[in-house]
Amino acid sequence: MIPDKVVARIAARAAYEAMTQQVARPLAHHGLSTPTSSAEVHKGSAHLEVSLDLAYPVDIARASREIGRFIAERVAHLTGMHVTGTTLIIRRLVPRESLRHGRVN
Repeated sequence: MIPDKVVARIAARAAYEAMTQQVARPLAHHGLSTPTSSAEVHKGSAHLEVSLDLAYPVDIARASREIGRFIAERVAHLTGMHVTGTTLIIRRLVPRESLRHGRVN
């Protein structure tokens, strides 16, 4: 059996990959923090919880579905486990670079 901590690290990496695909640049370039995650593994199944930032503006529902699906598929592929659920926690919305540069402080 794969430990919870290992599955959580795989999920966090999968979230990072999914987010990078959406913004087409490294996350730090957009001021986005690296995703964090936890996992509960039980009898070959895993439930994942992933916390992340999203670049704004964004269709939150669509982005969440796409990222959640990518994470679940990636974790299942790499671990051979059935992913019973993926809970996403959106920590914050971060204005994209073009919006941040035009912001008045």
